[in-house]
Amino acid sequence: MRDLGVGFRYLLKGQRWVARHGKSYGFGLLPGLITLVLYAAALVALALWGEDAVAWATPFADGWSSPWLGLFRGFLTAVLFALALLLSVVTFTAVTLLVGQPFYENLSEKVDRDVSPDGHAPESGLPLWRELWISARDSLRIVLRAALWGVLLFACGFIPVVGQTAVPVIGFFVTGFFLTEELTAVALQRRSVELRTRLGLLRSRKTLVWGFGTPLAVAFLIPFVAVFLMPGAVAGATLMARELLGEEIREDGGEGEGAVTTLPQPPSGSSSPA
Repeated sequence: MRDLGVGFRYLLKGQRWVARHGKSYGFGLLPGLITLVLYAAALVALALWGEDAVAWATPFADGWSSPWLGLFRGFLTAVLFALALLLSVVTFTAVTLLVGQPFYENLSEKVDRDVSPDGHAPESGLPLWRELWISARDSLRIVLRAALWGVLLFACGFIPVVGQTAVPVIGFFVTGFFLTEELTAVALQRRSVELRTRLGLLRSRKTLVWGFGTPLAVAFLIPFVAVFLMPGAVAGATLMARELLGEEIREDGGEGEGAVTTLPQPPSGSSSPA
């Protein structure tokens, strides 16, 4: 359970890092703002026409008497919107990271240089188009996995009591895991760590991942918060990636600005993916 607190501290340390590096924070806001506008438009459209979509998908209920028809379709509309919110939280990170690949790569490299004992940041050596392709391909795979979990949780939501209590909590933990995978991918892809291995690393430290990603998933439900937390989340995920790989993290500030002060901890069982 100690890892829960460690993961949350990495989230806070990432926010503190960008607070000390205002220029990096400012550039890191741009991709999130662009993505937020796109997602807000999609959710507004769903709110306006979601009921019509549910009515089209349930023609068998057209002959039902009042109030059962309204209650049934109203419930499905609410569940549809809730599912859309869940998927938007998961995919927002993937889309924002894809849109802002050059911005976040640069930010992650600066974090690595700042906390690395030799001031070195690992580089993939790949051209930008290749990095974008790998990022898009891996993000699609993660989104598909998240969508499968979303469908499963949606179905479990119909179970009395459990669907209204345990399922939402599980949903936040699942969302937090996938959010953390997307965020740590920025640093791990530069180290040529494949998706399968990345998932193995994260599964080997689930409580660490949940401590970082679950509070972030909850915060991302608040409008506009995701945009302002994204740069710090990338910075914190870079620090956590270093711990997962057992890389040393320097205690003193590399540029005299008080860099992260944490000690490295060798990863547990991270040599082979789950």
